[in-house]
Amino acid sequence: MITRKPTRGIQVGTVKIGNGAPISVQSMITTNPVKSEQAIAEINRLAEAGCELVRVAVPTMEAAKALKAVKAGAHIPVIADIHFDYRLALEAIESGVDGLRINPGNIGGEANVLAVIEKAKPKHIPIRIGVNAGSLPAHILKEYGGHPCADGMVEAALEHVRILERLDYREMKLSIKATDVPLMIEAYRKLSDKVDYPLHLGVTEAGTVTQGTIKSAIGIGSLLADGIGDTLRVSLTGDPIHEVEVGKTILSSLGLRNYGATMISCPTCGRCQVNLFDMAEIVEERLKSIKAPIRVAVMGCVVNGPGEAREADFGIAGGDGKGIVFCKGEIIKTVPEAELVDALFEEIDAYLAKES
Repeated sequence: MITRKPTRGIQVGTVKIGNGAPISVQSMITTNPVKSEQAIAEINRLAEAGCELVRVAVPTMEAAKALKAVKAGAHIPVIADIHFDYRLALEAIESGVDGLRINPGNIGGEANVLAVIEKAKPKHIPIRIGVNAGSLPAHILKEYGGHPCADGMVEAALEHVRILERLDYREMKLSIKATDVPLMIEAYRKLSDKVDYPLHLGVTEAGTVTQGTIKSAIGIGSLLADGIGDTLRVSLTGDPIHEVEVGKTILSSLGLRNYGATMISCPTCGRCQVNLFDMAEIVEERLKSIKAPIRVAVMGCVVNGPGEAREADFGIAGGDGKGIVFCKGEIIKTVPEAELVDALFEEIDAYLAKES
């Protein structure tokens, strides 16, 4: 059982963050908000996949103004990603965004930050302070030996925090990302010891779907297991849908969120006499529509299947032309291989009908 570190609570649109709220999954669209219909479609596609907060890059004033239409059509809270020009943040607030991601050190000084705060405060719009190892301020790099390090990253984050605190604004969350996983883990752990603001987790520039998934699972998962983290984004080079799916899997694997049915399957061996790869993919796809928190096993042989997957609510194990359906390790029936998946879902459907 993971005990989460207590943090302050903030509200981003309809989503609560920190103070014991469920850890939320975020992503970022690839579309410029100027293409509002395309941006809305991408946001809502992510929402259908389970994304709970979405970030939108705002590179120009035209994009900031377009956020009004995007926000009106989006099914989840929209966070504006602002760099360098504080006026983009002001316009994004005017467009009705639910949150801002800014770097207080790169929008032109404390006076500009104050202008953003004064506009955000009446609407209680939270601000995420984002620090990345690859873009630390020159004075931080000089002070900490010329290379990114965890202590330097933490100090950069705290400098930004102090700016907002001096302006009496504490509706913020923090991120302190790196592409190097051990550095990212160390930095977040040190920051968590110093602040009680909610933390947004991520391995930045993690890579393609395969490599980025592994790096993110290690980095984000390690921190979540420590009880650190209130939101997350898995940054992948690819369709953002993968970011959402991986984020949800990390959370469910640690028992921190329940997203419905889950599947376990064996890696196969020389005893396997069925096409387990295709069978597992078919079962996984059919399970996506099931919201009940059941665990389903797809095993390659009847020798070890029911025993190894004894904790599964339902399962199947292949044989030579036939296979078994089992429940909690007990064999229910033997059926021809071609009927195995359908027989499994007959048992699942009967159980769900009885429980509803």
